[in-house]
Amino acid sequence: MAMVLIIDDAAFSRRMIRKFLQVDGYEIIEASNGREGLEMVYNHKPNCVLADLLMPDMNGFEFLKAMQDKELKIPTIIISADIQEGARNQSFSLGAVNFINKPPKESELRKAVQEVLSIKE
Repeated sequence: MAMVLIIDDAAFSRRMIRKFLQVDGYEIIEASNGREGLEMVYNHKPNCVLADLLMPDMNGFEFLKAMQDKELKIPTIIISADIQEGARNQSFSLGAVNFINKPPKESELRKAVQEVLSIKE
C-alpha cells in the first residue's frame, strides 16, 4: 500500500488529514516541520507528501526547495491557509503538484492523493 507523509506543525491538522486518508488504506507517517519531513523522506521514501507552508524550523517553501535541490521526485501537495496567488505560484514553481486550501474538504483531499498516486504508478 502507498505511504503518505503528512508535514504540518498543527497536530489537529495532521489528525484530520490522517482520518480522511485512512479510509483509503494508505500507510500514514507524520512530521511536525519541514526538516523532520525531509528526514522522513530520506528514511521512508513515501509515495506522496502533503505539506503545510507556515511551519517553524523549515517551512513548506524551504521543504519544496530542498526536495528540488536534492532532485527528490516525490509528488507533493501543499495544504495551506495561505490563499494568496503568490504563495500558490511559488509552490508550483518549487515543484508542488497541487495546492489545497485549509481546511481541506475530505473529498477534494482524497481525490488529489488518489490522482497523484495513480499517476506515479
